[in-house]
Amino acid sequence: MFSSFDKYRQAFLVGLQSNIVYRWNFMVRGFFSLFHLAVVFILWGAAFAGADQIGGFDLKQTLTYFVTLLVLQFFISAFNEDYQISEEIRNGLINQFLLKPINYFLYRLSIFVAARLVSGLLIFVPLLVAYPVIGDTLTFPHDPWRLAVGIPALLMSALIQFSIAYCFGLLTFWFLDIQGFVILSMAIETVLGGQMFPLDLLPAWIYRTAQFLPFYYQMYFPGAILTGRTDQAAAVQGLGIQACWVIALLLLNQVLWTRGLRRHTAVGG
Repeated sequence: MFSSFDKYRQAFLVGLQSNIVYRWNFMVRGFFSLFHLAVVFILWGAAFAGADQIGGFDLKQTLTYFVTLLVLQFFISAFNEDYQISEEIRNGLINQFLLKPINYFLYRLSIFVAARLVSGLLIFVPLLVAYPVIGDTLTFPHDPWRLAVGIPALLMSALIQFSIAYCFGLLTFWFLDIQGFVILSMAIETVLGGQMFPLDLLPAWIYRTAQFLPFYYQMYFPGAILTGRTDQAAAVQGLGIQACWVIALLLLNQVLWTRGLRRHTAVGG
């Protein structure tokens, strides 16, 4: 068991080293994200002009939500894992994993965790630079249960995001170009993941429908827990639905991997 764990620990360390090499890329991306955040501040500042609250939340709570989502994006979002997996399949590099006692999913997950650790820590550099400007606009709830529920929600959100990226990468077994699938998923995630606006501002029936989709649990759900946009009962219920999506996506990835290998072996053989 320890030897198996050591394999993925080494993959994590290699991923950590390779991502530290590209630390400036993550940092530059973080600074550019501040420009997006500035636009968000301007637009929502205009939306709250003459209004104390929108959807039951004031301007500071809304801005806190978007700052939190910015941090979460660098900690749990899948950036280009789908394209990396696709490239390994198209170039035949996937074959080396078929001949070794290595679980490809766990190998890629180890590298994903390393990459998100580096990018997540580096996002605090531009945030520290911007803090004198945005610090007075941040207000977080202090309910102890939010961390207790929020941490597993964050972990499962990261697993959902990676699983979806892994799924799209495996589609390369059937399609030479997966870009269309990835772009469509990103567009849906931007809207139903709460990155354009908090989902609780949607009509009740649309919001309720979104709660049963995986996109809701990618970014909005942990962000809503940490910034006070959901209560304890809804958070616990959402945690259960989120766990179901984790299991469903893991099963889907296993099915795609098994069937994809059959196609890969048939074509290669």
